[in-house]
Amino acid sequence: MGKYRKKPVVIDAVQLQWDTWDEVCYHADVGRLVDGKPELTYIQPDGTHGDSCTDELGLLIPTLEGLMLAREGGWVIRSVKGELYPCKPDIFEVTYELVE
Repeated sequence: MGKYRKKPVVIDAVQLQWDTWDEVCYHADVGRLVDGKPELTYIQPDGTHGDSCTDELGLLIPTLEGLMLAREGGWVIRSVKGELYPCKPDIFEVTYELVE
């Protein structure tokens, strides 16, 4: 059995936070403002998402596998082929580095 290294790729990513909301919406083409309010979801205490206002922001991201939940502090990634997917911050940190 051989060992393989993942080829380096450059992706576009935006961290989901209140102060990057507009940038994430543009990046993922979701969550636009409707009547002055963002189309977002909130993370409920049981880990699901819904309309009830909580302290944690979420956004449903359309992926090849269907809608996936991006959580506040996580990253929304657009891959080299243009697909979107959410990435947890700890996974993002060990997988990606900033390209200058």
